[in-house]
Amino acid sequence: MIYIKGRRTKKETLEKKFPNAKVLDITSRSKYKRLRILSPFYPHGNIPVPFTEGITATCVEAIWQGLKVFKNADVDVSLFKNDSMRHLKRHVKKYGRVLGHRKGVYGKELLDYYHARMLIYLPTYKWVLDNVREVHELVEKIKELSKKQDIVFLDYNTNEDLNSKKALSHAALLKKYIEGNYPE
Repeated sequence: MIYIKGRRTKKETLEKKFPNAKVLDITSRSKYKRLRILSPFYPHGNIPVPFTEGITATCVEAIWQGLKVFKNADVDVSLFKNDSMRHLKRHVKKYGRVLGHRKGVYGKELLDYYHARMLIYLPTYKWVLDNVREVHELVEKIKELSKKQDIVFLDYNTNEDLNSKKALSHAALLKKYIEGNYPE
């Protein structure tokens, strides 16, 4: 079985609740680079930007943030080159309220949060899981391990609800992918 818990959960709490589980911190701050590659912030490079022929980005989060449109700022393609895993977030304090996500760099349509999640974020993260060799190989190893023992993924967000306005847990998406239930 695979479980999702907050990264800040105390080690003792995890050990008590999941005594035989393998605990994997799959955030961008994991102390293991091998696990950091599962983070949407990890700069794999050459990730296709949805609805935008010929343009790629370094990471999933760069695409998500780069296509976000604010009251005072449109898309930011400069984020597509950010390979530092830092300074990727764009905030309402600086740019005003979020109007939506642009459906492609040059698209006219603005997607609401739910549709942006379904048409941009989920397919982009799945593309990484399917197409980045070292990621795919690691996921397959985790899948095999999950057949033998419980796994606990640590993530900053634990939200698994696709309909929620809260940030979605990429660990939840990874769990769904491993279990063959990735949302389409």
